[in-house]
Parts: sequence; structure tokens; C-alpha cells
Amino acid sequence: MPLPTIVFGILLSTLYGGLYHLIRGGKTRKLLLYLALAWAGFWMGDTIGWLLNWTFAPVGMMNAGMGTLGAFFFLVVGDVVGMIMARK
Repeated sequence: MPLPTIVFGILLSTLYGGLYHLIRGGKTRKLLLYLALAWAGFWMGDTIGWLLNWTFAPVGMMNAGMGTLGAFFFLVVGDVVGMIMARK
């Protein structure tokens, strides 16, 4: 995968994590968690999309649509798990 594609994917997933933090709120620790979840989910979604041959909004060699779905899945699941763990 070319370097500009990787940089664009990192920027896109960082935007998703930042927007999620803006909507949900929280401290700096939460921002770092959301960024990590968005990065992991984006690249996991991209990889799964290519492995299963599901292409949705490809940008060059990057499957941006599946990456976006993966990022939001990781963000929501991570947030729910975090809320459950905070209650215990």
C-alpha cells in the first residue's frame, strides 16, 4: 500500500476518533482510547473488507467504506465495554 494511502487512512481514522470524542465528551484518556479504537477498527475493517472481497467506497488501494464501518464498530463496542467496566 502506498505511503499517501496509509497517511490518508490514519488521518481519516483520527478524524473519526476525534469526532466521536467531541460527541461523547470525556477527558484526555478517553480521547486517546477513542483514537486507538478508531485506528485499530479502521485498519481491521479495511483488511477484512479486502479478505472477504467486500469493497465499499474504495480510495486507491484502501477500502475506506469498510474501514469506516470497522472504526465505528470498534468505537461503539469499546465505549459500551468501557461503560460496563466503569460500573463494576
